[in-house]
Amino acid sequence: MDDLERLADDIRDAATVVAFTGAGISQPSGVPTFRGDDGVWEKFDEGQFTYGRFQRDPVGFWADRVELQRVMFDEEYEPNAAHEALAELGRDGSLEAILTQNTDGLHGEAATSAREGGTDETTILELHGNSQRVRCIDCGKRADGDSIFERAADGELPPTCDCGGVYKPDVVLFGEQLSGAVIQRARSLAQESDVFLAIGSSLVVEPAASLPRLATSSGATVGIVNLESTPIDGSADVVVREDVTDVLPEIRALVEK
Repeated sequence: MDDLERLADDIRDAATVVAFTGAGISQPSGVPTFRGDDGVWEKFDEGQFTYGRFQRDPVGFWADRVELQRVMFDEEYEPNAAHEALAELGRDGSLEAILTQNTDGLHGEAATSAREGGTDETTILELHGNSQRVRCIDCGKRADGDSIFERAADGELPPTCDCGGVYKPDVVLFGEQLSGAVIQRARSLAQESDVFLAIGSSLVVEPAASLPRLATSSGATVGIVNLESTPIDGSADVVVREDVTDVLPEIRALVEK
């Protein structure tokens, strides 16, 4: 039995399967990464996008953020075969939750498409937020980001909510704490999992580094799908260094079989 067949068998027999995803699952869709030779931070100064600057200089922050958003989303990105495979596993009841570091919203789009005709919904925890949304810092109202970014691009700096509060991109900025409730839920899911899949992540920074370790300590089967090595490889049950858009559809097909 090869590694993917083993993972598929374990997924089929599991009560709780959890997937954790990083930038490597969205890169095949064309979504730019933040770090690396051609990363976003090669074009922008990441120090200009801190929570402190947003509080201190919302006008300047939003002026720069509009340009950053334009570069990040200069084209429409669509879910790829890996997103779709996870969404199909969720629709069929084989995947309890997706925990993602990504802010592109592609897991949600894939889930919406896959849900037609399905009965089960997968929990999607966006650990770092969603860059397609904004949130008012006063009343907490969330809104679709497109119209708000258009208003900012047209000169409304900073864009404000009906209540008068300033809108903030609904992502975790540098210097801002991740949501404690979201992180606690992610940790609980990792501990409850029978199978934990880490996909397209270097698993270096928190909370990425701790989640597969929590799953391992609870006795879960841990599978890693990533082109590069990770610090968790030695404790994982299965490590696959192949393209996620090839591996995830194959796992899904084996589970269905």
